[in-house]
Amino acid sequence: MDAILDSIPQLIKDIEQLEDFKAEKENERQLLESQNQKLRYRLKLLKEAAVKESNEESNMDSINIEEHALINLHSILISLFSNAIKTAYPTLEDIGQPAVSAGSKFADYQCNASMQICKLLKAKGENVSPNVVAKKLVECLGQCNIIEKVDVSGQGFINVWLSRNKLRDILQFVLENKLKPKPLTNPQKIVIDFSSPNVAKEMHVGHLRSTIIGDSLCRVFEFIGHDVLRINHIGDWGTQFGMLIALLQDEFPNYKTESPPINDLQQFYKQSKVLFDSDLEFKKRAYDCVVKLQSMSPDHVQAWKLICDVSRKEFQKIYERLNISIIERGESFYQGRMENVVKDLENKGFLENDDGRKIMWSPESSIPLTVVKSDGGFTYDTSDIATLKQRIEEEKADRIIYVVDAGQSVHFDTLKKCAIHSGLLDPSKVRMDFVGFGVVLGEDKKKFKTRSGDTVRLVSLLDEGIKRARDKLVEKGRDKVLTDEELKLAETAVAYGCIKYADLCHNRSHDYVFSFDKMLDDKGNTAVYLLYALTRIRSIINNLGTHTQDLNEPISLDHDKEWKLAKTLLRFSEVLSKITEDFCLHHLCEYLYDVATTFNEFYDNCYCIEKNPQTGEIVKVFTGRILLCKVTAEYMNTGLNLLGINTVSRM
Repeated sequence: MDAILDSIPQLIKDIEQLEDFKAEKENERQLLESQNQKLRYRLKLLKEAAVKESNEESNMDSINIEEHALINLHSILISLFSNAIKTAYPTLEDIGQPAVSAGSKFADYQCNASMQICKLLKAKGENVSPNVVAKKLVECLGQCNIIEKVDVSGQGFINVWLSRNKLRDILQFVLENKLKPKPLTNPQKIVIDFSSPNVAKEMHVGHLRSTIIGDSLCRVFEFIGHDVLRINHIGDWGTQFGMLIALLQDEFPNYKTESPPINDLQQFYKQSKVLFDSDLEFKKRAYDCVVKLQSMSPDHVQAWKLICDVSRKEFQKIYERLNISIIERGESFYQGRMENVVKDLENKGFLENDDGRKIMWSPESSIPLTVVKSDGGFTYDTSDIATLKQRIEEEKADRIIYVVDAGQSVHFDTLKKCAIHSGLLDPSKVRMDFVGFGVVLGEDKKKFKTRSGDTVRLVSLLDEGIKRARDKLVEKGRDKVLTDEELKLAETAVAYGCIKYADLCHNRSHDYVFSFDKMLDDKGNTAVYLLYALTRIRSIINNLGTHTQDLNEPISLDHDKEWKLAKTLLRFSEVLSKITEDFCLHHLCEYLYDVATTFNEFYDNCYCIEKNPQTGEIVKVFTGRILLCKVTAEYMNTGLNLLGINTVSRM
């Protein structure tokens, strides 16, 4: 008996060690499972890339115009050189994407891959000069009808000249059929979550970036041909409505039949927050109102609906002014789904108790999600899990994009990791992206505020933009030459276009300084400069009169400035491709600015119309150049529309 008793401590110790070992192995299993998911996702991408490359390779010798109106010259050349490298040096690994760049002073494009290949060969004991490598690559380069010729210069630089005839055909197709992509064989379902104001509060400058960036991303993906769901995830549920209804019961007796206007509602909200934090009796009543609202008490639900309706109308005024369409789907939409997702996570053992809270960890995250509060209430974390689940399972999303300020990056990173860990999100099937952005600063480089220190109301910002745009147009005497209707259209296009462009032309991850003076400047990379450039091109075409009947020649690409403009235009698809990967819309702004400045170079060096110096009558029209003007206007108009900027015929 004593021997048995003596062995008990050792047995307990052995059991504890086994439990620790089991827990350790479980952690290892979960980590390996997570890594396995990532590897499966990478394998999927590699397979898709291989299929795409194979298809491109098989069609590389002859580019079909109708299928490539949005031709990506850069992508085609990279694919050609990648295949040449595989053929010339099949044993080389980790070569990566060959360096192909445009704008060389020696040729249209240049490939510098030979230097990198020499380094890899040297590491394997082979000493070969870059020039020899480059010549071998040229020998292995497949045929492609967009290439006129290829040669090697200097220390192994491969120079590529494009076919003017082929590029002319592409531009001719765009001129006749407009700039639109061929319908996608397998369009993706893409959910884009942006704007997201809170009910009972006015939209302010803090909502500007999410709204503008999100709308433009939607336009880009829609233009390419994807099925985009534009979601406005508004804050329309939670404790704040219990606080607000409790105060309205005291201060606004008609709260069951009408809601205060938005300005008063916002003041009531601030007042209720103060009382909630300082008055225990009010706090108790507020919580009681929350319970009644959640249990769907008719009076409380009616008051809540009235508050939401007032806010919704104010939001819609902003969206209409900025020409933004968006589908409202607030936090209230996910209430029932939140209860279900909590039960599901609990049943699967992903929730653990933490001083009364229910939290969820991922092996890769440094902080947990709080899924249920200690009082049994739900949190933003719960709402975001339910939202993600709904978009994956009900909307059948292939991609989910959140356009939210950079300050929430940790939250969305944790959400993504926990969703993968719990099996809710399979990154090999659904791609989830966080598109963060910096804050809007005043000219003092501090957070943009009014002089009194309040947050700038978005409606006030738009009103100020309209006033300043009109003043600028009047200062330039445009009110003397434009009709009242044309002036109204011009001031609206300039005001809202400037506000949008000033945001989008900066790298979204950076803060930017809001300055009406800078954004209304008609020189430099501004919306005004681009709008003037486009109206100038349109005026050239519109002033032809009866001469427009004779526009049946091919587009002219003989002059160096004509050729430079054509190559600049045909970078459009490459720019859109970048945006779909990094969500940075400044690529498109820079492209449009390049198009405008390159067009001005062309126009200054190439006569489009010859006039009689005495009478001003047109004596000769250079038709091929006029057609180049028309196709330039098509690219610029399309690009500005993707930025959400309305264009006008006269300014």
